[in-house]
Amino acid sequence: MAITQSATDLWDRIFGSQPAPDEWLVLVAGVIALGAVAPHPIWRISRNAITIAHEGGHGLVALLTGRRLDGIRLHSDTSGLTVSRGKPSGLGMILTAAAGYTAPPLLGLGGAWLLAAHHITLLLWLATALLIAMLVMIRNAYGALTVILTGAAFLLVSWLTEPEVQAAFAYTAVWFLLLGGVRPAFELQSKRRHGGAPDSDADQLSRLTHVPAAMWLFLFHAVSLCSLIGGGRWLLGL
Repeated sequence: MAITQSATDLWDRIFGSQPAPDEWLVLVAGVIALGAVAPHPIWRISRNAITIAHEGGHGLVALLTGRRLDGIRLHSDTSGLTVSRGKPSGLGMILTAAAGYTAPPLLGLGGAWLLAAHHITLLLWLATALLIAMLVMIRNAYGALTVILTGAAFLLVSWLTEPEVQAAFAYTAVWFLLLGGVRPAFELQSKRRHGGAPDSDADQLSRLTHVPAAMWLFLFHAVSLCSLIGGGRWLLGL
């Protein structure tokens, strides 16, 4: 009987709704997230979290489209590499290549939807589960360390802290995905303008589809900016 009651309590804790935080907390969380994205010295560190989402997006879509995922590597310069096997062309490969730059803002948009529905704890547990699943496919020490530390942060906050702390952490994380999902596309655009990143996701997609890389770059911009606008409205209750 006690076991059943404990399971019920755990279910209610994860899938139940939590009170909406004060508006000031949502705004402060956004300012903190912006502070982690805008200054270049801080961005050089915080961008690791966006790389996790970027490469995780490649990996998840590869699996969903029937490709075989060989592994994911995350590097200290915030670059990453996801290797999958399957047809070198076709819809599955196109979707896999397109998933990287679109994953962080779309994850942020999904997180904003959950927070708007007051599912703070569920968001934290889902993030932890995704990070644990990704850890299985990490193939280098730095990548494993990065994912473990990120997952541990989500797990400890969701399990040990008060609802106010959970809300502050969750809103900051979602704001960070929304804001941090915008900057990489602009960085890629700048690199390509100066002749860099010849094998970027946009260039790979161009070779796969015969659509100019600039059009794929426009898609990355559109997804990230629309996600920021839509997700921001949800977070602010507009």
